[in-house]
Amino acid sequence: MSFVLLAIGLVLAVEGLVLALAPRRIEDALRLILTFSEERRRMIGLGALALGVVLVWLARGG
Repeated sequence: MSFVLLAIGLVLAVEGLVLALAPRRIEDALRLILTFSEERRRMIGLGALALGVVLVWLARGG
């Protein structure tokens, strides 16, 4: 359970930092994402999911 809390805390810290330092860039990125097709957004999401799983696996000792 502590691993899950650590992961959630890290995500919130990184996202909060990005929002605090570059809110305009986030707006630009969201506008860009809206121009992608639903299928492309789904593929980007699945790619991010796969990369996240691999990084967690490597961090846990592979």
